[in-house]
Amino acid sequence: MLRYAWNTNGCANHRLYDAIELVADAGYAGLALTLDWHHLDPFADDWQQQTETLRGTLEKKKLGSVLETGARFLLNAKIKHEPTLLNPAPEGRQRRVAFLKRAVDIAAMLDSEAVSFWAGVRQPSVSAEQAETWLVEGISELLHYAEEKGVTLAVEPEPGMQIETIDDLQQIRERVDASVRDQLTLGLDVGHVWVTGEMDPAEAVTQYGSQRGGIRCGTAAIEGMNKGVHEHLPVTQGDMDIPSIISSFQQAGFDKLICVELSRDSHRAHQAIFETIEALKNLENQ
Repeated sequence: MLRYAWNTNGCANHRLYDAIELVADAGYAGLALTLDWHHLDPFADDWQQQTETLRGTLEKKKLGSVLETGARFLLNAKIKHEPTLLNPAPEGRQRRVAFLKRAVDIAAMLDSEAVSFWAGVRQPSVSAEQAETWLVEGISELLHYAEEKGVTLAVEPEPGMQIETIDDLQQIRERVDASVRDQLTLGLDVGHVWVTGEMDPAEAVTQYGSQRGGIRCGTAAIEGMNKGVHEHLPVTQGDMDIPSIISSFQQAGFDKLICVELSRDSHRAHQAIFETIEALKNLENQ
């Protein structure tokens, strides 16, 4: 049986522990926690106490976890997702690194399977070469930190960002500090692969989900998607071949959490959480 998680960015209108109750009741194996001001604020004075409380609840509910770091306005109330690892200001890049290190700290306390993050969008004033240099520097620093904490880092290729495809990630990976290069894993969102057209999503699962060589898959995400359109949809919608993807995960023996990310469905999370796991389980049995 595959292991599914629900991303808390898809229940933004619920208190964290109410959301956890729904996820556990629906029968998920884990929680994909997007660190945010209302769902475990990583900058709160009591973040460690919050994390310890959360750890106890996840253990009680028998839920694994993945940490997500894509909160829209956590670091800057005026500019979505900024600052990133590509920010022109050194203090901006360091703020992102500091946030990701705090995510690693929290993941270590929760014994999470991975911390997932993306590269960010390159601003017009930044050259592609400079952006790659900053990415390599930032990711190398984070990998050393994560290695010390025993935490897996997974970079998620994201449409429109500096690391948009798996091939982009492979190229960056070749440039990071060789001593920690093998610690860098792929955050495989099958919908993103469908949007960019890099390869067939089911083939991506077959190639990277088996852990038999090359870049390892540290975590995965699934949702419905229409080809070329970056809009996360319920798994029963869109033109992506979800049954084939599920079959590929099964054949690959993928044992990590597969996270459902429906960040625009928070208004119906009380329904979507249950509908999604039922649909996924039905697909497994086809």
